[in-house]
Amino acid sequence: MSHDDHPELSGYVPTEGMPHRRRRLKVMRVVVLVGIAGLVLPTVLGTWLTAARSASTTCGQLVDAAAPDADPSSRFDAFGPGGPQWYCYAVGFGGDERIIAGLGLIPAGGGIASHTDASAA
Repeated sequence: MSHDDHPELSGYVPTEGMPHRRRRLKVMRVVVLVGIAGLVLPTVLGTWLTAARSASTTCGQLVDAAAPDADPSSRFDAFGPGGPQWYCYAVGFGGDERIIAGLGLIPAGGGIASHTDASAA
């Protein structure tokens, strides 16, 4: 079969339309990746901020009960003594830090103040 047998195929080059298709696929991939990042990043950021706020509140309660004259400091440590988790520190005068507790990957506050109040009574 030649182009003479099929005049509608005269001048046809099989790879002529492929660069446009490749570019369109690249653009679609970028749009999909940006869309997925737009869905995942706010969720991760919100979870991180909630965990940080919870760790800060819980740490403040623990430090008030354990060392009332110290300032609370909470931070996430991936290589801490108990593995990756939030840690609560009591920061004393001069900047010395003393570890108070490991709060876990997702710190859960609440109830700590009531337990310390109940034990003091």
